[in-house]
Amino acid sequence: MRRAERGGIFLRLLSLVVFLAFLALLYVVRHPLLRLAAQLWLLDEPAESADAIVVLGDDNYTADRAAHAAELYRAGLAPQVVASGRLLRPYAGISEIIERDLGSRGVPAASIVKFSHRFANTREEAQALTGLVASRGWKRVLLVTSNYHARRTRFIFGRVFPPSVAVRVSASRDSEFDPSHWWESRLGVRLFFNEVLGYAVAWWELRGKPSAAGGTTLFLLTPARSGS
Repeated sequence: MRRAERGGIFLRLLSLVVFLAFLALLYVVRHPLLRLAAQLWLLDEPAESADAIVVLGDDNYTADRAAHAAELYRAGLAPQVVASGRLLRPYAGISEIIERDLGSRGVPAASIVKFSHRFANTREEAQALTGLVASRGWKRVLLVTSNYHARRTRFIFGRVFPPSVAVRVSASRDSEFDPSHWWESRLGVRLFFNEVLGYAVAWWELRGKPSAAGGTTLFLLTPARSGS
């Protein structure tokens, strides 16, 4: 019995040592793992010519989404840019702010379509935008949103928009989310985990709707293109 007890104690100690070594290894490689998590989460599809570029609200303080959309417009990828945003007051909202940001970056007023709405999440915004797209007869739409928000955007619009409308997502850089060091700031951590949770909620809400492309994959790991 004593020999068996000693053997049991030895195995427990060995298990503890292995467990502690595993934790130490995780601590050493935590930064590469966290960086890899962000790289796998980000998505940026190659931008192609479209009928319209749609800037999703809400843009950040430095107007990174509007700046990226203006670059795409100046590159000749679409003749019109939609400034989409929720109302903050009955007479003004985020769409007006994005409209001004676009104009200050070289997009003519005649090429800007202001789209104000009262919705507070991406799914409802996508559903509202289906009406605008249908009324304009657009068949190809280039969505612009922040890098951390692109994957959820692609999932939602792929299920909300009709199959007759081709959708691509062009991710803008975001000064509030650095994929290489997102865990070092409270805001970066909040943005990352809010998006992961938001994706799960979106999947649950849209689980009965097939993808416009006919796919059924829950989560496709498509890293962002280098340099995006």
